Amino acid sequence: MDRVGKYSVSDFSKARQDITIVSTEGKRRLTIHALLEVDVTKARSIIASLKGKQDISFTGWIVKCVSQAVVEHKAVNAYRLGRRRIVSFEDVDIPIPIERSVGGEQRPLAYIIRKANEKSVAQITAEIRQRQHQEIDASTEVLGEDLTGFERWALTAPVWLKKIGVRVLRLRGLSKKKHFGTVGVTAIGMKGSFPGWAIGMGGPLATLVIVGGITKKPGVVDDTIQIREYLHITVTVDHAIVDGSPLVRFIGRLTELLESAYGLG
Repeated sequence: MDRVGKYSVSDFSKARQDITIVSTEGKRRLTIHALLEVDVTKARSIIASLKGKQDISFTGWIVKCVSQAVVEHKAVNAYRLGRRRIVSFEDVDIPIPIERSVGGEQRPLAYIIRKANEKSVAQITAEIRQRQHQEIDASTEVLGEDLTGFERWALTAPVWLKKIGVRVLRLRGLSKKKHFGTVGVTAIGMKGSFPGWAIGMGGPLATLVIVGGITKKPGVVDDTIQIREYLHITVTVDHAIVDGSPLVRFIGRLTELLESAYGLG
């Protein structure tokens, strides 16, 4: 009896190696996860009504809401700076994954929306759309901005050197902001039916917002029961940088922005 059966073998690609290196950083963090259900019925209705009139993506709107909440609660927009200091930033640079086909393989390519707090939902949407259709340089597989010398080195360096490079950046908050952005947003719920939460490792980021699926369920509005659309969100922070109280305040404001359809009208 054949105990193995049919199988296929594929390369553990450079892209998968890079994801492993970056994700492994999450194991070192003192991680706090917060699982949220947010009523996005109003926002979904407005975005649907704008179809054909204005290009507004749900992900672009989420990015805008996150950036506004971060501006008001800068404790989540910070990194370690050496062993004794924390650096907080004014600009909100939001890294997002944009899935593209590279060599027949679907890969999430990194793109950083710089100064997302200064852009409208329409501007953020247009920026994402542009990168979704950008021609990819097969030698770099990077979307958007010009590469620094360090980034060019990181893309071509062997795995063991990349691991050293990531370790070197651990306490260098200014360099991390430059190369990784600040608060990450990933919308796995937009890739298909996903009625629930995902728990992220965070990688090198101090704060990560994971957008899960949307579920219809009864909700109370003005003391009446209505069918509402609830978005599942996971907020992951590094407890070495963000305490519980600032996290709660950030989550409270983010929830207000999302449920009020901030930036859509």
